[in-house]
Amino acid sequence: MKLKTKSHELKIMPKYFLYVKWGIKKFELRKNDRGFEVGDYVKLREYNGKSYSGEFLWIKITYILDFEEGKEFGLSPGYCILGFKIKEAGKIMKWGG
Repeated sequence: MKLKTKSHELKIMPKYFLYVKWGIKKFELRKNDRGFEVGDYVKLREYNGKSYSGEFLWIKITYILDFEEGKEFGLSPGYCILGFKIKEAGKIMKWGG
């Protein structure tokens, strides 16, 4: 039984952000360097390589395919595939002055 849910914050490129937002893409291939666990929340922040757009999605990890399970399918060591559900979408408002 998991006692504490962790949250993570990750960058995501605009076209992939939209695929997730529209419900087309329901997985993420990521370096497994954060101790991801089923039940964790991830804030995906849209990032174009230079700056953040302000848009974000909160997702909840529902499945993890790690290297041990995925190596027969070509998954590289140190990487994982995260299956998830969108929990919330939002935009950080920029206030001008």
